[in-house]
Amino acid sequence: MTTTTAENTAESHVFEADVARLLHMMVHSVYSDKDVFLRELISNAADACEKLRYEAIAHPGLLSNDPDSRILLTLDADGGKLIVEDNGIGMSRDEMIEALGTIARSGTRAFMERIEANKQGEGAQLIGQFGVGFYSCFMVADRVDVVSRRAGAEDAWLWSSDGKGGYSVAPVDVSEAPARGTRITLHLMEDAKSYASRWSVERIVKEQSGHVPVPIKIAEKPGEEATQLTDGTALWTKSKNDITAEEYTDFYRGVSGQYDEPALTVHFRAEGRHEYSALAFVPGSQPFDLFDPDRKGRMKLYVKRVFITDEAELLPRYLRFVRGLVDTSDLPLNVSREMIQESPILTAIRKGVTNRIITAIEKQAESDHDAFLKIWENFGSLIKEGIYEDFERRSQLLALSRFRTTTSGDGYRSLADYVRDAKEGQQAIYYLVGGSLEQLKASPQLEGFRARGIEVLLLTDSVDSFWVTNAPEFEGKSLKSITQGSADLTQFKKQDEDKPENESAPADVQAFLEYAKQKLADEVSDVRASDRLVESAVCLVAAEQGYDRQLEKILQGAGRLQSGAKPILEINMDHPVVKAIAAKADAPSLRDDAAFLLLDQARVLDGDKPADPRAFAERLARLMEKALQ
Repeated sequence: MTTTTAENTAESHVFEADVARLLHMMVHSVYSDKDVFLRELISNAADACEKLRYEAIAHPGLLSNDPDSRILLTLDADGGKLIVEDNGIGMSRDEMIEALGTIARSGTRAFMERIEANKQGEGAQLIGQFGVGFYSCFMVADRVDVVSRRAGAEDAWLWSSDGKGGYSVAPVDVSEAPARGTRITLHLMEDAKSYASRWSVERIVKEQSGHVPVPIKIAEKPGEEATQLTDGTALWTKSKNDITAEEYTDFYRGVSGQYDEPALTVHFRAEGRHEYSALAFVPGSQPFDLFDPDRKGRMKLYVKRVFITDEAELLPRYLRFVRGLVDTSDLPLNVSREMIQESPILTAIRKGVTNRIITAIEKQAESDHDAFLKIWENFGSLIKEGIYEDFERRSQLLALSRFRTTTSGDGYRSLADYVRDAKEGQQAIYYLVGGSLEQLKASPQLEGFRARGIEVLLLTDSVDSFWVTNAPEFEGKSLKSITQGSADLTQFKKQDEDKPENESAPADVQAFLEYAKQKLADEVSDVRASDRLVESAVCLVAAEQGYDRQLEKILQGAGRLQSGAKPILEINMDHPVVKAIAAKADAPSLRDDAAFLLLDQARVLDGDKPADPRAFAERLARLMEKALQ
């Protein structure tokens, strides 16, 4: 390719800092699987063709006399080059600088950190997830030239870089550029010359890009007639019986930017009032951007095989882990992106696709327990968001959910399992919310339930504090936090006792309880005897009305709650320490210190700090001094 004109007028630019850092990683071969570069270039080329088809709806002249999209791969083994060309939308000078000189997508810094701590084999999976696929070509090329002409434009531009920190942009004679679209020339490194061989390129295309919706052709030498590698038939238009598992996996990898296997494939065609095809995948592993604050989905909308947008809300947000597309003939091709979200047709499609995906997950839960649990471990926390957000499907999602419990061991239990094994007369499904399983299992509030063999759900996801407030019951049993309100456990006998407890505490212990209630009135709303404690002396619980303890902490941490309600201090009337303190009725100063120390002990057990560390230390010192006399 002649670049004399370009060399005389080239503008030099320095890569954005994050791009330069990424290129350094690429050039120094952080990835073991370099084949990914070709998949990414072909994917970008297909996107460019799809964008042109969309713009041509309003401006048919952009297609000129060349209406059929195509991607051409040209091999130049003698020159050590591989050329990837498309006749898509192309780029102007400014678009070229924006697209090839910067990384605009959010999450780049997190991507860099992940890439630097790269685990063997996950590199290829990471490239596509962050929209940085173009830069992967520097894994195999020591120089890359990009010539592009935007559809309808009269000028063309050359972008060139060796991947070492900067690039140049210059005008190029239109005779040396495609009539429209983009031509990428990779000057292959010495150890990457195999990518100029037909066998190598054809293998990669068929394995990784066989189902992009644009035909791919290959020419074994520059100027030689090209032959077809793929026909560009959209996979989702085929019958399921005509598609192999390998073809689904290939398509999934292209549409998701991941290199794992799909955990579940949902492919169907809806007919009747609304007609559309849907092809959706549940990934086999968590996408890296799963918890982006914007929580956008990754489903693409097509109209009659023309790509319209990837920003339509085709699924509720709690299914944002699903990747795929919907293709409908019910919307006009010239529908605006702004009008899409208000379309009743899209609302109906969204409902239909959502129902089919949830039903497919339910069927897998019934037919393949282990495969379903992998989905749940990866995406269960998101599905539980639906219990909070999706009233229509709340019961369905509750039944689908799985939980760690005090009786589940290393496995999971459903709410149906819980209800089936509940104690006779038990009216509630008990749960405990916290930060980790280890923390929850050590919670003093569990002691009374464990002693009576009553199962408790152990909930560790942030969303758990919210959905339990929107799920009032399951199969007739209400959900109840064991850190809120009264436990009402005396009706159930302990496993090592023959009958329920009904004995009252000794008078001196009752007297200390009343004393502590008066002394701590500014700190707690009540001090009462506990039927949920067995081994520990004290614990804190929330009042029956209001927020659970964990939800209150979350809301305060997020600035949505200025101050929490006063908790209730529960005291184990049978605990030796409590009995010993109660017996010291003639030592008021000791009882004062003991009451406040018991409260601070409860705070520590609840994951908090003493309210006044200095006062806590002084009280503890006085108590130790008296004990050592």
